[in-house]
Amino acid sequence: MTKPAPKTSLVVLAPVLALILGLAAGCAKKTVAVAPELSSSDEALYKLGEQTVKKDTEKGLLYLRQVIDSFPKSFYAQRAKLLIADAYFHKGDESSMILAAAEYREFIRSYPYSPSAAYSQYQIAMTFYKKMLKPGRDPSKTIQALGEFKKTITDYPASDQAKEAQAKVRDCEERLAGHSAEIAIGYHNRRGYMAAISRLAEIMNSYPGYSGMDKVYFYLGDCYFMLNLYDQAVPYFTKVVTDYSGRKLAKTATSRLAAIEKLKAAKTDTKIKKS
Repeated sequence: MTKPAPKTSLVVLAPVLALILGLAAGCAKKTVAVAPELSSSDEALYKLGEQTVKKDTEKGLLYLRQVIDSFPKSFYAQRAKLLIADAYFHKGDESSMILAAAEYREFIRSYPYSPSAAYSQYQIAMTFYKKMLKPGRDPSKTIQALGEFKKTITDYPASDQAKEAQAKVRDCEERLAGHSAEIAIGYHNRRGYMAAISRLAEIMNSYPGYSGMDKVYFYLGDCYFMLNLYDQAVPYFTKVVTDYSGRKLAKTATSRLAAIEKLKAAKTDTKIKKS
């Protein structure tokens, strides 16, 4: 027996569905007058829509939708569908980006073997990428963009878009690592050392190419240092000193290693005196 969808999912999806259905319904109700010689030609109607959409987006979209409705199997219907998606994308606002992603997905479903399918998948990723927030703020758009860029690479590995997506994947991962690093350092500064260790270890395992790995290693070492787990701290401080010698944290890491040596020596002296 199929389980009903969770209420929370429906609540989240409802506004998005309402937006898409509402705007789609609005478009369906509108019509535009076209001369008979244009309405009987898929190419002429497409070119009219192509020209108009640059000056009057809404009117141009109506012409393009008429191409799809009147000539559904035409080559120009395929081009019209892609141009509609591009028109929404270039508008750039939140609701238009949602519609653009939906149109690109529909294009892929309708024309899975089209040379433009890879472009459409890449553009889906870009609808999220364009709305990403800076590290430290809500990373949901970055996570969605990353997933869609990876799908571009997986589904269309030989395409030009796959090469572009690889660079975008690195950027998304850099942002997500930076976001997690800020949270981890915040935990460290509030003495939440175990929570910080968990976050930092996640960065180390998930984003090894992160440009701020010196911070990751240093704060991992410092969390263990503050917990008096000196043997666990030493490898991380050593990593900062040897691999990132030119960075500011290398000096602090060197001081920490020297402090650990003194603490260990003092502990050894205490044992000798007691014995």
